[in-house]
Amino acid sequence: MICVSTVEPHWACSAPAAFTFSPLNSPTSRPELRMIPDTKIAERQPDARTVDGVVGAPAVAREPEQEALSSRLLRDYDAGAFFFASPKRTMLARGVFATVPDAGGANSLDGLPERVAAVLNASRDAAHDIPVAVGAVPFDGKVPAHLVVPNTLQRAGPMVFDGAAAARSPLAGQYTLRPVPEPSAYQDGVAAALKLMQEGPLRKVVLSRSLHVDTAAPVDLRQLLHNLARRNPHGYTFAVDLPQHADAAPGAGRRTLIGASPELLVARSGLQVLANPLAGSAARSPDPVEDQARATRLMASPKDLHEHAVVIDAVAEALRPFCKTLDVPKGPSLVSTQTMWHLSTRITGELKDPSITSLTLALAMHPTPAVCGHPTALAHEAIGNIEPFHRGYFTGTVGWCDANGDGQWAVTIRCAEADERTLRLFAGAGIVVGSTPEAELAETEAKFRTMLQAMGLGLEVQP
Repeated sequence: MICVSTVEPHWACSAPAAFTFSPLNSPTSRPELRMIPDTKIAERQPDARTVDGVVGAPAVAREPEQEALSSRLLRDYDAGAFFFASPKRTMLARGVFATVPDAGGANSLDGLPERVAAVLNASRDAAHDIPVAVGAVPFDGKVPAHLVVPNTLQRAGPMVFDGAAAARSPLAGQYTLRPVPEPSAYQDGVAAALKLMQEGPLRKVVLSRSLHVDTAAPVDLRQLLHNLARRNPHGYTFAVDLPQHADAAPGAGRRTLIGASPELLVARSGLQVLANPLAGSAARSPDPVEDQARATRLMASPKDLHEHAVVIDAVAEALRPFCKTLDVPKGPSLVSTQTMWHLSTRITGELKDPSITSLTLALAMHPTPAVCGHPTALAHEAIGNIEPFHRGYFTGTVGWCDANGDGQWAVTIRCAEADERTLRLFAGAGIVVGSTPEAELAETEAKFRTMLQAMGLGLEVQP
């Protein structure tokens, strides 16, 4: 322990389980609800409409007014709201008009797209004019998905920051750091996974660890979100209000999923689909020469290229049944964040059927080998046996889906679960033949940097 000061679907749905309207906004006692006036979106011409690179959706014009609005949405965020910023748009949703019900069975993800469609249709029938579901989907069906139709929704263009403005720390006073598991135990887990690969058909497994941060003073989530958005302008910055744990003490404060993911799971705009899986990583270096050398080595690494190919094959296999055309590049490209280099492949396609929603696509892909492994069932079993905690929403997906089926879903990585005075950070690494316990531990430490630096802890990981 360290102590430091300091988018209506076209299918027909059967009647769902009862869903919940917020009491103050029930169909019989609902105040007038409408899109907030200052969220008017300037549209481009139809032949130039895109959403984060997907042709065919309404686009937000990048004008000074929109840029100012996106910054205001970030400033207006409060715990309990839903915030989602992609490279081309910013969303802030407040309140709960309706909640998507749990499946009530062993797997909370069963029938989730149909349940979402039913709630969106019912909300529209109740004269609600914001038919969008927002929220988070967990790693597996042991935890309920948390998706709601908000009372209000504001949208704007991409985030723009004043380069001269300094970021402030969201933490005040003392804090403690506690790794779970301990680094040596994580390395033992990697060794156990490598043994499973030597003895059976497991080809890849992603093993994660967490870092618990306990603070003396409440965490400033708005400032943390601002720092994440500022440091990751090309990623997917998010904050999602989560339900409290069943065993939470009475009066327990809010629980928030917060982070800045570099990885788009899937976006759908009309019939156009985009997925951008990342797999194969290397830590950035502050030295420009060494940083470029690491990028070059990553692009030539047999281990990382194999790890990436496993993911791309699985994603393409998941999308192909839904698509009339699917374009999968022959090899990866490089993308970077402030802390990591990643192998990246942009997969694009055209749907066969307009009734297939973004959430249907997301769940067909999830979990990808980038966050679980391959074969999926074997990897999931290994994770359950080796990791000393349940992931919850980490390595799930976060985003939105509207009543037309359009939407965006990012992979829930580079994130933390936060309550008033506690943050639980997560990081994982893909284990394949050729991995070493020491290198995988170092990769997780490097991935923690996204959250740690946004928290103002200034903790650097040695290469």
